[in-house]
Amino acid sequence: MSDDVAVEPEAGGRRGRGASGGAAARRAARTGGGPGTQLTYIKRKIPLYEVLSEEGLALIENNADTVLEEVGILFRDDPEALELWKNAGADVKGERVHFPRGLPRSLLKTAPSIYTQHARNPARSVEIGGKGTVFAPVYGPPFVRDLEGNRRYATIEDFRNFVKLAYMAPSIHHSGGTVCEPVDVPVNKRHLDMIYSHIKFSDKPFMGSVTAPERAQDTVDMAKIVFGEEFIQNNTVLTSLINANSPMVFDDTMLGALKVYARNNQACIVTPFILAGAMSPVTVAGTLTQVLAEVLAGAAVTQLVRPGAPVLFGTFASSISMQSGAPTFGTPEPSLVSYGAAQLARRLGLPFRTGGSLCASKVPDAQAAYESANTLNSTILAGTNFVLHSAGWLEGGLASCYEKFMMDIDQLGMQQKFAEGVDLSENGQAMDAISQVGLRDTDRHFLGCDHTQANFQTAFYRSTIADNNSFEQWQAEGEKTAPQRANELARRWLDSYEAPYLDPAIDEALKAFIAQKKASMPDAFT
Repeated sequence: MSDDVAVEPEAGGRRGRGASGGAAARRAARTGGGPGTQLTYIKRKIPLYEVLSEEGLALIENNADTVLEEVGILFRDDPEALELWKNAGADVKGERVHFPRGLPRSLLKTAPSIYTQHARNPARSVEIGGKGTVFAPVYGPPFVRDLEGNRRYATIEDFRNFVKLAYMAPSIHHSGGTVCEPVDVPVNKRHLDMIYSHIKFSDKPFMGSVTAPERAQDTVDMAKIVFGEEFIQNNTVLTSLINANSPMVFDDTMLGALKVYARNNQACIVTPFILAGAMSPVTVAGTLTQVLAEVLAGAAVTQLVRPGAPVLFGTFASSISMQSGAPTFGTPEPSLVSYGAAQLARRLGLPFRTGGSLCASKVPDAQAAYESANTLNSTILAGTNFVLHSAGWLEGGLASCYEKFMMDIDQLGMQQKFAEGVDLSENGQAMDAISQVGLRDTDRHFLGCDHTQANFQTAFYRSTIADNNSFEQWQAEGEKTAPQRANELARRWLDSYEAPYLDPAIDEALKAFIAQKKASMPDAFT
């Protein structure tokens, strides 16, 4: 299989659609591709950008150990977690756990630094950790900004649409999780429809429900129907988001979901959700200290439950306006937190999650573009392994936006090309082109030389959204803005969507499981 494109053979009764051959892969890499082409997860060939010296890292690690030892972490309403820590040698006082220096770090030595998350289409499986970068879409918004320009509550139809768009997007490697919150489905049942949508409408890897331990278990049980119980226990097919209740608290909901996934050998992203100034100190070093302490305490629980279970060092760091208290994005300080946290994660030997295409703008405008670009650039340069919120995030995470989803996909394609680094092959050196043009007395340009003719189709990334034509041509074509072009592209993709193959027996078993679960409880909307 080419490193450039996911070719989809039939395997284990599961198959999908995809482009094959090096030429298709190269075209996809230059244009961001479209329905029918898929890029594999990124294998970075560019250096890491690091902001902390050895002395700085050691200082923050020492400070985090002090916080864990002297301040401690609250584990609320979870006697099992407290008992696990007590048996491991921690000092448990009520719901507050104080950790001997180095205890959480020593427990995390059993966690893998790299793991494979298997997709039901094997060609879509991703490697999380090391030099890999995996893009996953927006997660969590209760609202959408739809293709008619309306801001409204999200529905299950919106959820399915975003899953379809993520499936079709070449530069998105993962189906994600709660791509929007479908509020038209009961709270206690919507996770079933959401997980089914990821399985039915995509064959990429996906995330599990974490809103209650029993919903996490439903996710695992549905995955068993798709992959088989034995496969689940020996492989990872789910990666799920576990947020700390910052500052320095883990609650029973998140811990309950974490324990379900860890017991079943499924991955958890332990993520302090930080709005610096409100949920952490206003300084970068202070925030990094708190982030590291919270990750150490939460991530180590996975190893108490099942040594060797995959766990990621996560951070979501934003600043706030000290005038209004509103979250801000694309600013320098959160980028410095991301760079520093990535270094701390590598020293722990854990895969790292941060970043995305984050913005506070209410519409897909210049503010959205600048803030998202600033966040995404630092995400890539930090060496992030799992990038949540890669596409579609708007309004500080309150809204999933169709148009911004398509605009972000375009940027992800650019980042994928950038991460390939510099081509130093014979073709990349282009010495024959330099000689051919340099020896000419006339036509001293590269447009017609043999090397350019051989490479022109794939030489440069071609945006699917930007307009690079003349003013007159742009005017003649309707003076369309980038969001308007993105709107048209989203509509074309959804109109042309074709579902990947799903074994009918598996589909029927999933539907039966969902029907039984829904029948077992009344609807609840709170």
